[in-house]
Amino acid sequence: MSTTERPRILVVGGGYVGLYAARRIQKKMRYGEATVTVVDPRSYMTYQPFLPEAAAGNISPRHVVVPLRRVLPKAEVLTGRVTTIDQDRKVATVAPLVGEAYELPFDYLIVALGAVSRTFPIPGLAEQGIGMKGIEEAIGLRNHVLEQLDKADSTTDEEIRRKALTFVFVGGGFAGAETIGEVEDMARDAAKYYRNVSREDMRFILVDAADKILPEVGPKLGQYGKEHLEGRGVEVYLSTSMDSCVDGHVVLKNGLEVDSNTIVWTAGVKPNPALARFGLPLGPRGHVDAQPTLQVTGTDYIWAAGDNAQVPDLVGRKAGNENAWCPPNAQHALRQAKVLGDNVVSGMRGFPQKEYSHANKGAVAGLGLHKGVAMIVMGKVKIKLKGRLAWYMHRGYHGMAMPTWNRKIRVFADWTLAVFLKREVVSLGAIQSPRDEFYEAAKPAPLPAAAKPVTAEKADKAEKAKAS
Repeated sequence: MSTTERPRILVVGGGYVGLYAARRIQKKMRYGEATVTVVDPRSYMTYQPFLPEAAAGNISPRHVVVPLRRVLPKAEVLTGRVTTIDQDRKVATVAPLVGEAYELPFDYLIVALGAVSRTFPIPGLAEQGIGMKGIEEAIGLRNHVLEQLDKADSTTDEEIRRKALTFVFVGGGFAGAETIGEVEDMARDAAKYYRNVSREDMRFILVDAADKILPEVGPKLGQYGKEHLEGRGVEVYLSTSMDSCVDGHVVLKNGLEVDSNTIVWTAGVKPNPALARFGLPLGPRGHVDAQPTLQVTGTDYIWAAGDNAQVPDLVGRKAGNENAWCPPNAQHALRQAKVLGDNVVSGMRGFPQKEYSHANKGAVAGLGLHKGVAMIVMGKVKIKLKGRLAWYMHRGYHGMAMPTWNRKIRVFADWTLAVFLKREVVSLGAIQSPRDEFYEAAKPAPLPAAAKPVTAEKADKAEKAKAS
């Protein structure tokens, strides 16, 4: 961390909004005008729409993340967490990965912490659940699913086998539907290489408390998505929820009970709980209350956008919906970040702020290779697509939305190679505990019983026994 006399723009969070806002500011800023400091627990940004494809092995995990220091070479990138903010003193407390926490002064603040998984106090969820918010979880899920196939192929215990081949996904939004579609696709391909495992042996279950899946693309395409998944053998249970999953015993509200080693939780997100410690005005669901200019209500030096902010949807409100808010998706996050960056630079120079306004362009979702749904909005016309064409739209849109040409090219290269080469179905689960084998090899071997050293106390006892 460097010290500087220049004004400091502190960006809390290095996700989609944090990365793009910092890039925009550095692009618009004059040389030496300010210092941009980005603080995040990870040194990279994760493009979350590609997590299902990473979990299925369609994209290399390294290509789904963007290294902050490489993309922001002129910024300070600190790996740690902002724990508190003192607005009166304009000081943030940073807790690094190691060492003592320290204070970091700032002049302008961008809050871009994003969201975390929304969970409920369900017995067993914390111990058994697998999330899908980070690349680590996507890699872990892929390795875990393939390990279950390994277990089922190698055991003669029917109960172990049944539990290993039952996969439960909770949440039918984009994350849940896309993930179960991709993972089912991967498992179907992988089963070809196992003697004792077939797709018919597996059980995939999708659960959602709502009465439909994929609400983002509308009821008709959502119904198509449900029927498509059911046609592939996925059991879809709507208007129900999970009551417990202790030790992998899943109990649903509709009375269904199954045993499963794989419980994937994608039932929505909530704003990062750390926001409660920042002293900012929050909305009813914990989002930072922001104005159309993306300035935090009541301040002129703090901005917020993305999943952790409630931003008025001016287009929706002009159409008559007075309570319209921008939905938390990549489409809005990208565009908000650019407006936010421009407004920060304008704020430094004393110029007026620009309001954020964006009409929804639609939504796309992939449900596995060559399968998808898409709703494209062109003015007042909604074009609905399904199947292979929608899948091409999904890949094309997100491929171009991926930050940096470096990552765009790598992602498209992965897809191109997959046309000619078969999908990898190897599990690298041991990568999560790489020292286990070395530890077993390096730990001292136990001494044989005859060679165990005799302690002085035991020797004394032996001498007394002989004397008696």
